[in-house]
This record gives sequence, structure tokens and C-alpha cells, in this order.
Amino acid sequence: MAGIDPTQLGLDLGTGGVIGGVMGFAAKKIAKVIAVLVGLQLAAFKFLESEGILTVDWERISGGMLDAGSAATSSQPPDFLMSVLSTVSISGGFAAGFMAGFKLG
Repeated sequence: MAGIDPTQLGLDLGTGGVIGGVMGFAAKKIAKVIAVLVGLQLAAFKFLESEGILTVDWERISGGMLDAGSAATSSQPPDFLMSVLSTVSISGGFAAGFMAGFKLG
């Protein structure tokens, strides 16, 4: 296995871990903000419906979410995912850092 530099490998893992940690932390914060906004929007819809201002088709709203979830699970992995997996040293550190940042966020 000539040509493997442990210093460069450690630098790649560390850099990927730091970047992944920052992105995981930010992703969780953004997800929380989006969840609050969606919750407020649904509460506003329910309030406006109870006042008789608008009519909401709740089955259609939930049906769209279920269809999106089934479409996401049945699709093939994108081509860029295969290229990311080919750079295991950076993507491994990134994944570990992302999970750590997401957990801390």
C-alpha cells in the first residue's frame, strides 16, 4: 500500500469531521425553525377553519406527505452519492462530524 500518507489521511478525516460537525449543528437548528414554522402555519389553518374563514382539506394535506415519503424511499441513489462514497477518508470524517453536530444542536 504505497502512497498512503497517514498525516494527510488524518488531516482529511479531521477537516471532514469539523465541516460535518458545523453543518450537522446548522442542519438541526434549521430543521427546528422549519418545524416551528410549519406548526404555526397548521395552527393558523385550524384557527381560520374554526372561524369559518377558509376550508382546509386535511386528508389532501396528509396524503401529500405520505406520497412524498414513499417516493423518497423507492428512488435510486443519485450519481453524486457514488462519487462521495469514493472519497471515504473525507466523507467518513464528515459523516461522523455531522452526526455529532446534529446531536449537539
